[in-house]
Amino acid sequence: MGHSKPKVVILGGGVGGTILANQLARAVDRVEVTVVDATGVHHYQPGLLYVPFGWERPERLRYDERSLLHPAIHLVQALVKGIDLDRRRLHLANDGELSYDFLVIATGCCPVPQEIPGLTEGSYHFYTEPAAVQLYQALHSFEGGRIVVGIASFPYKCPPAPLEFTLLLDDWLRQRNLRKRTEIVFVTPLPQVFSIPTAVPFFEEAFNRKGIKVETFFNTERIEPEQRRVISLEGTELDYDLLVMIPPHQGSPLVSASGLGDKGGWVPTDRHTLQVKGHERLFAIGDVTDLPVSKSGSAAHYQAHVLAHNLLRIAVGQEPDANYDGRVLCYVEAGDGKATKFYFNYENPPRPPRPSVRYKWIKSLLNRFYPAIVPKGFSLRPLLLTPQGLFTSREAFCGSTMWKSLQEQLQAYEKGETTISEA
Repeated sequence: MGHSKPKVVILGGGVGGTILANQLARAVDRVEVTVVDATGVHHYQPGLLYVPFGWERPERLRYDERSLLHPAIHLVQALVKGIDLDRRRLHLANDGELSYDFLVIATGCCPVPQEIPGLTEGSYHFYTEPAAVQLYQALHSFEGGRIVVGIASFPYKCPPAPLEFTLLLDDWLRQRNLRKRTEIVFVTPLPQVFSIPTAVPFFEEAFNRKGIKVETFFNTERIEPEQRRVISLEGTELDYDLLVMIPPHQGSPLVSASGLGDKGGWVPTDRHTLQVKGHERLFAIGDVTDLPVSKSGSAAHYQAHVLAHNLLRIAVGQEPDANYDGRVLCYVEAGDGKATKFYFNYENPPRPPRPSVRYKWIKSLLNRFYPAIVPKGFSLRPLLLTPQGLFTSREAFCGSTMWKSLQEQLQAYEKGETTISEA
Protein backbone atom coordinates (compact mmCIF):
# COMPACT_ATOMS: atom_id res chain seq x y z
CA MET A 1 0.00 0.00 0.00
CA GLY A 2 3.04 2.28 0.06
CA HIS A 3 2.98 2.88 3.83
CA SER A 4 3.21 0.81 7.00
CA LYS A 5 -0.36 1.18 8.20
CA PRO A 6 -3.65 1.35 6.29
CA LYS A 7 -5.22 4.81 6.27
CA VAL A 8 -8.80 4.92 7.48
CA VAL A 9 -10.49 8.25 6.73
CA ILE A 10 -13.84 9.05 8.34
CA LEU A 11 -16.01 11.73 6.79
CA GLY A 12 -17.99 13.42 9.53
CA GLY A 13 -17.42 14.13 13.22
CA GLY A 14 -20.87 13.29 14.52
CA VAL A 15 -21.73 10.50 16.94
CA GLY A 16 -20.92 7.62 14.60
CA GLY A 17 -17.74 9.10 13.16
CA THR A 18 -16.36 10.11 16.55
CA ILE A 19 -17.05 6.79 18.23
CA LEU A 20 -15.62 4.85 15.28
CA ALA A 21 -12.45 6.93 15.25
CA ASN A 22 -11.87 6.45 18.97
CA GLN A 23 -12.49 2.72 18.74
CA LEU A 24 -9.96 2.41 15.92
CA ALA A 25 -7.44 4.57 17.75
CA ARG A 26 -7.16 1.94 20.43
CA ALA A 27 -5.17 -0.03 17.84
CA VAL A 28 -2.89 2.73 16.54
CA ASP A 29 -0.28 0.11 15.74
CA ARG A 30 -2.57 -1.32 13.06
CA VAL A 31 -4.29 1.69 11.44
CA GLU A 32 -3.84 5.40 10.86
CA VAL A 33 -7.08 7.26 11.58
CA THR A 34 -8.18 10.63 10.20
CA VAL A 35 -11.48 12.41 10.81
CA VAL A 36 -12.54 15.05 8.29
CA ASP A 37 -15.19 17.46 9.54
CA ALA A 38 -16.45 20.65 7.95
CA THR A 39 -16.62 22.74 11.12
CA GLY A 40 -14.61 20.97 13.82
CA VAL A 41 -17.60 21.44 16.09
CA HIS A 42 -19.48 18.47 17.51
CA HIS A 43 -23.18 19.14 18.12
CA TYR A 44 -25.13 17.01 20.58
CA GLN A 45 -28.39 17.03 18.67
CA PRO A 46 -30.68 15.15 21.12
CA GLY A 47 -30.35 18.09 23.49
CA LEU A 48 -32.07 20.39 21.00
CA LEU A 49 -35.39 18.86 22.06
CA TYR A 50 -35.20 20.83 25.32
CA VAL A 51 -34.04 24.20 23.95
CA PRO A 52 -37.51 25.48 22.91
CA PHE A 53 -38.76 25.06 26.49
CA GLY A 54 -35.78 26.82 28.04
CA TRP A 55 -34.64 23.59 29.71
CA GLU A 56 -31.32 23.51 27.85
CA ARG A 57 -28.97 26.16 26.49
CA PRO A 58 -27.67 25.78 22.93
CA GLU A 59 -24.09 26.59 23.89
CA ARG A 60 -24.03 23.58 26.21
CA LEU A 61 -24.64 21.30 23.24
CA ARG A 62 -21.49 22.25 21.32
CA TYR A 63 -18.13 20.57 21.83
CA ASP A 64 -14.71 20.97 20.31
CA GLU A 65 -14.38 17.84 18.16
CA ARG A 66 -10.67 17.72 18.89
CA SER A 67 -11.36 17.35 22.61
CA LEU A 68 -13.51 14.28 21.98
CA LEU A 69 -10.91 12.46 19.90
CA HIS A 70 -8.02 10.24 20.93
CA PRO A 71 -4.68 12.12 20.62
CA ALA A 72 -3.49 9.71 17.92
CA ILE A 73 -6.34 10.68 15.59
CA HIS A 74 -5.71 13.28 12.89
CA LEU A 75 -8.48 15.89 12.63
CA VAL A 76 -8.80 17.74 9.33
CA GLN A 77 -11.22 20.66 9.47
CA ALA A 78 -12.22 21.11 5.84
CA LEU A 79 -15.15 20.86 3.49
CA VAL A 80 -14.88 17.90 1.11
CA LYS A 81 -15.86 18.85 -2.43
CA GLY A 82 -15.48 15.48 -4.11
CA ILE A 83 -14.46 11.84 -3.82
CA ASP A 84 -12.17 10.30 -6.42
CA LEU A 85 -13.07 6.64 -6.10
CA ASP A 86 -10.49 5.41 -8.62
CA ARG A 87 -7.51 7.15 -7.02
CA ARG A 88 -8.92 6.82 -3.48
CA ARG A 89 -8.59 10.52 -2.73
CA LEU A 90 -10.74 13.28 -1.28
CA HIS A 91 -10.78 16.72 -2.87
CA LEU A 92 -10.87 19.43 -0.18
CA ALA A 93 -12.27 22.93 -0.49
CA ASN A 94 -8.84 24.45 0.05
CA ASP A 95 -7.65 22.64 -3.13
CA GLY A 96 -5.88 20.05 -1.03
CA GLU A 97 -6.17 16.27 -1.34
CA LEU A 98 -6.35 13.49 1.20
CA SER A 99 -5.66 9.87 0.34
CA TYR A 100 -7.26 6.86 2.00
CA ASP A 101 -7.17 3.08 1.95
CA PHE A 102 -10.59 2.74 3.56
CA LEU A 103 -13.24 5.47 3.59
CA VAL A 104 -16.15 5.67 6.03
CA ILE A 105 -19.00 8.03 5.18
CA ALA A 106 -20.62 9.39 8.33
CA THR A 107 -21.86 12.75 7.09
CA GLY A 108 -25.33 12.51 8.63
CA CYS A 109 -28.39 14.25 7.25
CA CYS A 110 -30.04 17.66 7.44
CA PRO A 111 -33.61 19.01 7.39
CA VAL A 112 -34.73 20.54 4.11
CA PRO A 113 -37.88 22.60 4.87
CA GLN A 114 -37.63 24.25 1.43
CA GLU A 115 -38.92 21.00 -0.10
CA ILE A 116 -42.46 21.88 1.03
CA PRO A 117 -43.97 25.24 -0.02
CA GLY A 118 -44.36 27.64 2.87
CA LEU A 119 -42.73 25.39 5.45
CA THR A 120 -39.70 27.63 5.98
CA GLU A 121 -41.79 30.79 6.38
CA GLY A 122 -44.78 29.40 8.24
CA SER A 123 -43.46 26.78 10.61
CA TYR A 124 -40.93 26.07 13.34
CA HIS A 125 -38.92 23.00 14.28
CA PHE A 126 -36.06 22.08 16.65
CA TYR A 127 -33.75 19.94 14.51
CA THR A 128 -30.97 22.53 14.20
CA GLU A 129 -29.67 24.98 16.77
CA PRO A 130 -30.94 28.14 14.99
CA ALA A 131 -34.36 26.54 14.47
CA ALA A 132 -34.60 25.48 18.12
CA VAL A 133 -33.77 29.02 19.25
CA GLN A 134 -36.42 30.48 16.94
CA LEU A 135 -38.98 28.04 18.33
CA TYR A 136 -37.99 29.06 21.85
CA GLN A 137 -38.78 32.68 20.99
CA ALA A 138 -42.11 31.80 19.38
CA LEU A 139 -43.15 29.50 22.19
CA HIS A 140 -42.34 31.99 24.92
CA SER A 141 -44.51 34.64 23.26
CA PHE A 142 -47.42 32.20 22.85
CA GLU A 143 -50.50 33.08 24.93
CA GLY A 144 -53.02 30.48 23.82
CA GLY A 145 -54.78 29.06 20.77
CA ARG A 146 -54.14 26.06 18.56
CA ILE A 147 -50.70 24.50 18.28
CA VAL A 148 -50.28 22.02 15.44
CA VAL A 149 -47.32 19.68 15.80
CA GLY A 150 -46.46 17.14 13.18
CA ILE A 151 -44.33 15.38 10.63
CA ALA A 152 -44.34 17.05 7.24
CA SER A 153 -42.80 14.17 5.31
CA PHE A 154 -40.32 11.32 5.48
CA PRO A 155 -37.54 10.56 6.14
CA TYR A 156 -36.48 12.47 9.23
CA LYS A 157 -34.09 11.61 12.04
CA CYS A 158 -35.00 10.45 15.53
CA PRO A 159 -38.54 9.20 14.82
CA PRO A 160 -39.90 9.56 18.40
CA ALA A 161 -38.69 13.16 18.81
CA PRO A 162 -41.81 14.94 17.42
CA LEU A 163 -43.99 12.89 19.76
CA GLU A 164 -41.64 13.51 22.67
CA PHE A 165 -41.85 17.23 21.93
CA THR A 166 -45.66 17.05 21.93
CA LEU A 167 -45.76 15.36 25.34
CA LEU A 168 -43.25 17.82 26.78
CA LEU A 169 -45.22 20.69 25.26
CA ASP A 170 -48.26 19.56 27.25
CA ASP A 171 -46.15 19.64 30.44
CA TRP A 172 -44.72 23.07 29.61
CA LEU A 173 -48.14 24.59 28.90
CA ARG A 174 -49.49 23.26 32.18
CA GLN A 175 -46.56 24.73 34.08
CA ARG A 176 -47.35 28.13 32.56
CA ASN A 177 -51.13 27.80 33.12
CA LEU A 178 -51.74 27.89 29.38
CA ARG A 179 -52.98 24.36 28.77
CA LYS A 180 -56.66 25.16 29.26
CA ARG A 181 -56.33 27.91 26.67
CA THR A 182 -54.50 25.72 24.15
CA GLU A 183 -55.56 22.98 21.76
CA ILE A 184 -52.78 20.62 20.69
CA VAL A 185 -53.17 18.74 17.41
CA PHE A 186 -50.61 16.18 16.22
CA VAL A 187 -50.56 15.39 12.48
CA THR A 188 -48.81 12.55 10.70
CA PRO A 189 -48.79 11.04 7.20
CA LEU A 190 -49.08 7.60 8.79
CA PRO A 191 -52.28 5.64 9.41
CA GLN A 192 -51.39 5.59 13.12
CA VAL A 193 -49.62 7.94 15.50
CA PHE A 194 -46.18 6.27 15.19
CA SER A 195 -44.29 4.24 12.63
CA ILE A 196 -43.61 1.14 14.78
CA PRO A 197 -46.84 -0.74 15.60
CA THR A 198 -45.64 -2.13 18.94
CA ALA A 199 -44.98 1.40 20.22
CA VAL A 200 -48.31 2.83 19.06
CA PRO A 201 -50.28 1.89 22.23
CA PHE A 202 -47.80 3.78 24.41
CA PHE A 203 -48.23 7.01 22.45
CA GLU A 204 -51.97 6.58 21.97
CA GLU A 205 -52.53 6.17 25.71
CA ALA A 206 -50.38 9.19 26.54
CA PHE A 207 -52.02 11.41 23.92
CA ASN A 208 -55.52 10.36 24.95
CA ARG A 209 -54.79 10.95 28.63
CA LYS A 210 -53.44 14.42 27.90
CA GLY A 211 -56.20 15.44 25.51
CA ILE A 212 -53.95 15.71 22.47
CA LYS A 213 -55.84 15.28 19.21
CA VAL A 214 -54.34 13.20 16.40
CA GLU A 215 -54.89 13.68 12.66
CA THR A 216 -53.61 10.68 10.66
CA PHE A 217 -53.18 10.37 6.87
CA PHE A 218 -52.05 14.00 6.82
CA ASN A 219 -49.45 14.38 4.07
CA THR A 220 -48.47 18.04 4.15
CA GLU A 221 -48.82 19.66 0.73
CA ARG A 222 -48.17 23.28 1.61
CA ILE A 223 -48.28 25.93 4.31
CA GLU A 224 -50.07 29.26 3.87
CA PRO A 225 -48.17 31.44 6.37
CA GLU A 226 -50.32 34.57 6.01
CA GLN A 227 -53.51 32.63 6.66
CA ARG A 228 -51.77 30.45 9.27
CA ARG A 229 -53.08 27.35 7.57
CA VAL A 230 -51.53 23.95 6.79
CA ILE A 231 -53.06 21.92 3.95
CA SER A 232 -52.63 18.21 3.28
CA LEU A 233 -52.60 16.31 -0.01
CA GLU A 234 -55.79 14.64 1.21
CA GLY A 235 -57.53 18.02 1.28
CA THR A 236 -57.61 18.52 5.04
CA GLU A 237 -57.03 22.11 6.16
CA LEU A 238 -55.98 23.09 9.66
CA ASP A 239 -55.71 26.64 10.96
CA TYR A 240 -53.10 27.25 13.62
CA ASP A 241 -51.70 29.87 15.94
CA LEU A 242 -48.35 28.10 16.16
CA LEU A 243 -47.06 25.42 13.79
CA VAL A 244 -44.24 23.04 14.71
CA MET A 245 -43.70 20.84 11.67
CA ILE A 246 -40.70 18.52 11.30
CA PRO A 247 -39.25 18.93 7.78
CA PRO A 248 -38.15 16.03 5.60
CA HIS A 249 -34.43 15.31 5.71
CA GLN A 250 -31.78 14.89 3.06
CA GLY A 251 -28.47 13.05 3.17
CA SER A 252 -25.22 14.55 1.98
CA PRO A 253 -25.11 16.39 -1.37
CA LEU A 254 -21.53 15.10 -1.60
CA VAL A 255 -22.87 11.55 -1.69
CA SER A 256 -25.21 12.30 -4.58
CA ALA A 257 -22.65 14.27 -6.56
CA SER A 258 -19.98 11.59 -6.17
CA GLY A 259 -22.28 8.93 -7.55
CA LEU A 260 -22.43 6.98 -4.31
CA GLY A 261 -26.12 7.42 -3.56
CA ASP A 262 -29.45 8.64 -4.85
CA LYS A 263 -30.64 12.24 -5.30
CA GLY A 264 -31.62 12.30 -1.65
CA GLY A 265 -28.01 11.75 -0.63
CA TRP A 266 -28.60 8.34 1.00
CA VAL A 267 -25.84 5.74 0.74
CA PRO A 268 -26.90 2.19 -0.26
CA THR A 269 -25.40 0.23 2.62
CA ASP A 270 -25.25 -3.47 3.42
CA ARG A 271 -27.47 -3.90 6.47
CA HIS A 272 -25.02 -6.21 8.26
CA THR A 273 -21.47 -5.40 7.09
CA LEU A 274 -22.11 -1.64 6.67
CA GLN A 275 -20.18 -1.77 3.41
CA VAL A 276 -21.27 0.62 0.69
CA LYS A 277 -22.82 -1.61 -1.92
CA GLY A 278 -20.56 -2.14 -4.91
CA HIS A 279 -17.48 -0.64 -3.21
CA GLU A 280 -15.05 -2.90 -1.39
CA ARG A 281 -13.16 -0.14 0.47
CA LEU A 282 -16.11 2.11 1.34
CA PHE A 283 -18.32 1.89 4.40
CA ALA A 284 -21.12 4.02 5.82
CA ILE A 285 -22.69 4.49 9.24
CA GLY A 286 -25.33 6.66 10.85
CA ASP A 287 -28.01 8.87 9.37
CA VAL A 288 -26.57 8.98 5.84
CA THR A 289 -27.21 5.27 5.24
CA ASP A 290 -30.35 3.77 3.70
CA LEU A 291 -30.57 1.13 6.44
CA PRO A 292 -34.08 0.19 7.67
CA VAL A 293 -33.49 1.52 11.19
CA SER A 294 -34.14 4.86 12.83
CA LYS A 295 -31.75 7.64 11.94
CA SER A 296 -30.39 8.24 15.42
CA GLY A 297 -27.23 8.57 17.43
CA SER A 298 -28.00 5.28 19.12
CA ALA A 299 -28.02 3.39 15.82
CA ALA A 300 -24.77 5.09 14.79
CA HIS A 301 -23.26 4.12 18.14
CA TYR A 302 -23.88 0.40 17.66
CA GLN A 303 -22.85 0.53 14.00
CA ALA A 304 -19.56 2.20 14.91
CA HIS A 305 -18.57 -0.57 17.29
CA VAL A 306 -19.30 -3.27 14.70
CA LEU A 307 -17.44 -1.47 11.93
CA ALA A 308 -14.42 -0.72 14.14
CA HIS A 309 -14.06 -4.40 14.95
CA ASN A 310 -14.25 -5.41 11.29
CA LEU A 311 -11.91 -2.71 10.00
CA LEU A 312 -9.24 -3.73 12.49
CA ARG A 313 -9.49 -7.30 11.26
CA ILE A 314 -9.35 -6.21 7.61
CA ALA A 315 -6.27 -4.11 8.39
CA VAL A 316 -4.30 -7.24 9.31
CA GLY A 317 -5.60 -9.35 6.46
CA GLN A 318 -8.37 -11.14 8.37
CA GLU A 319 -11.98 -11.61 7.31
CA PRO A 320 -14.58 -9.45 9.09
CA ASP A 321 -16.68 -11.53 11.47
CA ALA A 322 -19.08 -9.05 13.12
CA ASN A 323 -22.52 -8.15 11.82
CA TYR A 324 -24.74 -5.21 12.69
CA ASP A 325 -28.13 -6.58 13.70
CA GLY A 326 -30.08 -3.32 13.53
CA ARG A 327 -29.74 -2.65 17.25
CA VAL A 328 -31.08 0.63 18.60
CA LEU A 329 -31.57 1.75 22.20
CA CYS A 330 -33.14 5.06 23.05
CA TYR A 331 -34.86 6.55 26.06
CA VAL A 332 -38.07 8.32 25.12
CA GLU A 333 -39.74 11.20 26.96
CA ALA A 334 -43.21 10.27 28.23
CA GLY A 335 -44.14 13.55 29.89
CA ASP A 336 -45.00 14.03 33.57
CA GLY A 337 -41.33 13.74 34.48
CA LYS A 338 -41.05 10.18 33.20
CA ALA A 339 -39.55 8.32 30.24
CA THR A 340 -39.60 4.87 28.70
CA LYS A 341 -37.18 2.75 26.70
CA PHE A 342 -37.16 1.61 23.06
CA TYR A 343 -34.78 -1.31 22.53
CA PHE A 344 -35.01 -3.17 19.24
CA ASN A 345 -33.25 -4.58 16.19
CA TYR A 346 -34.07 -5.82 12.70
CA GLU A 347 -35.98 -8.83 14.01
CA ASN A 348 -37.45 -7.67 17.31
CA PRO A 349 -39.57 -4.50 17.56
CA PRO A 350 -39.55 -2.34 20.71
CA ARG A 351 -41.94 -3.12 23.53
CA PRO A 352 -41.81 0.00 25.70
CA PRO A 353 -42.00 -0.67 29.45
CA ARG A 354 -44.16 1.43 31.74
CA PRO A 355 -42.79 4.99 31.89
CA SER A 356 -40.83 5.70 35.04
CA VAL A 357 -38.73 8.32 36.79
CA ARG A 358 -35.79 5.89 36.58
CA TYR A 359 -35.74 5.96 32.76
CA LYS A 360 -36.06 9.74 32.87
CA TRP A 361 -32.99 9.94 35.09
CA ILE A 362 -31.01 7.68 32.77
CA LYS A 363 -31.94 9.87 29.81
CA SER A 364 -31.02 13.02 31.74
CA LEU A 365 -27.66 11.58 32.78
CA LEU A 366 -26.87 10.57 29.19
CA ASN A 367 -27.71 14.09 28.04
CA ARG A 368 -25.59 15.75 30.70
CA PHE A 369 -22.55 13.47 30.61
CA TYR A 370 -22.65 12.64 26.91
CA PRO A 371 -19.06 13.69 26.05
CA ALA A 372 -17.64 11.50 28.79
CA ILE A 373 -19.88 8.48 28.26
CA VAL A 374 -20.50 8.13 24.54
CA PRO A 375 -17.66 9.32 22.27
CA LYS A 376 -14.67 8.31 24.42
CA GLY A 377 -15.99 5.70 26.82
CA PHE A 378 -16.21 6.31 30.56
CA SER A 379 -13.60 9.06 30.69
CA LEU A 380 -14.12 12.20 32.74
CA ARG A 381 -11.39 14.13 30.91
CA PRO A 382 -13.61 15.95 28.38
CA LEU A 383 -16.25 16.53 31.04
CA LEU A 384 -13.73 18.23 33.34
CA LEU A 385 -11.48 19.96 30.83
CA THR A 386 -13.75 21.00 27.94
CA PRO A 387 -15.69 24.24 28.53
CA GLN A 388 -18.94 23.34 26.82
CA GLY A 389 -19.93 25.68 24.04
CA LEU A 390 -17.61 28.51 25.05
CA PHE A 391 -14.84 27.82 22.57
CA THR A 392 -16.57 28.79 19.36
CA SER A 393 -19.40 30.71 17.75
CA ARG A 394 -19.34 28.75 14.51
CA GLU A 395 -22.68 27.77 13.02
CA ALA A 396 -23.82 24.18 12.65
CA PHE A 397 -23.21 22.55 9.28
CA CYS A 398 -26.91 21.92 8.55
CA GLY A 399 -28.34 25.10 7.06
CA SER A 400 -24.93 26.79 6.98
CA THR A 401 -23.39 28.60 4.03
CA MET A 402 -21.24 25.51 3.37
CA TRP A 403 -24.33 23.29 3.28
CA LYS A 404 -26.06 25.68 0.87
CA SER A 405 -22.94 25.80 -1.30
CA LEU A 406 -22.93 22.02 -1.56
CA GLN A 407 -26.59 22.04 -2.54
CA GLU A 408 -25.92 24.61 -5.27
CA GLN A 409 -23.11 22.44 -6.62
CA LEU A 410 -25.41 19.43 -6.57
CA GLN A 411 -28.03 21.30 -8.60
CA ALA A 412 -25.38 22.24 -11.14
CA TYR A 413 -24.26 18.61 -11.24
CA GLU A 414 -27.81 17.42 -11.92
CA LYS A 415 -28.05 19.89 -14.82
CA GLY A 416 -24.83 18.50 -16.30
CA GLU A 417 -22.97 21.76 -15.80
CA THR A 418 -20.19 20.31 -13.64
CA THR A 419 -19.07 17.34 -11.60
CA ILE A 420 -18.11 18.09 -8.05
CA SER A 421 -15.14 15.73 -8.08
CA GLU A 422 -13.55 17.85 -10.83
CA ALA A 423 -13.13 20.78 -8.46
